[in-house]
Amino acid sequence: MRAFVFPGQGAQVIGMGRDLAEAYPAARAVFDEVDAALGEKLSDLVWNGDIETLTLTRNAQPALMATSMAAFRALEAEGFGIADAAFVAGHSLGEYSALCAAGAISLADTARLLRLRGAAMQEAVPVGQGAMAAILGLDFDAVAAIARDAAGDEVCQAANDNDPAQVVISGHKGAVERAAELAKERGAKRALMLPVSAPFHSALMEPAARVMAEALADTAIAAPAVPLVANVRAAAVTDPEEIRALLVEQVTGSVRWRESVQFLQAAGVTEYWEIGAGKALSGMIKRIDKEAVSRNIATPADIAALKG
Repeated sequence: MRAFVFPGQGAQVIGMGRDLAEAYPAARAVFDEVDAALGEKLSDLVWNGDIETLTLTRNAQPALMATSMAAFRALEAEGFGIADAAFVAGHSLGEYSALCAAGAISLADTARLLRLRGAAMQEAVPVGQGAMAAILGLDFDAVAAIARDAAGDEVCQAANDNDPAQVVISGHKGAVERAAELAKERGAKRALMLPVSAPFHSALMEPAARVMAEALADTAIAAPAVPLVANVRAAAVTDPEEIRALLVEQVTGSVRWRESVQFLQAAGVTEYWEIGAGKALSGMIKRIDKEAVSRNIATPADIAALKG
């Protein structure tokens, strides 16, 4: 059994998706439609811009989705499609890519939602007030306890449960720095402050959650062609209204990626196709399910390899 999984922020690189767009008209059409939906040449930034501008949250989120969808449309052009997966899942913004691939949200609406989501998340907390850190070598419960102990009267919480030995914390900068030091005292192998501009997936994102609730209320959402394993629930959902509510909850809630992969493993999934930029999810999946087989679908050569 196979699942299609879609990457989140951090995978962006200049030039991503260009070879797909050159090789497949359907992939090129994705970038054209995203450009039209946003009213600007995002594709030019993705292919010819500078990494600092691309990494801005308002740009990275729709750009990574466009790259994933270009890869997905190229797969479809070669005879592969959503029917080849039993489930879809995505890491944070990747959940929107997963829903788009499964036919739940149109490409144009997905691009507009992610532009809004990225901007709202960036604007929710003034630059310099929030932070995130990756804690390596401790499990989720241990890191969650450290975050609570370090918070004081500030926000600090476990934001991403990525794999058995990698948990990301998020919140006020001072609290996250205290938690990082405390984690090292309590046996973490490493505690790395992350180069992000906002404390994603924490209570500090509540203003962004309100923005997304309003936007999603006006967005058409259909039942996905295959179930989505939702970040905040780590379980399969298909009901459009439930998906709408979970996408709002996701802004402030934890990304339960480890549990999501465990759910898929228990459901019988043994193969994962990571569709889009980077290989971060494949690495996490391998650390969660050592027997799993992962394929990365990011270039025409990757798709050619599927055809044997």
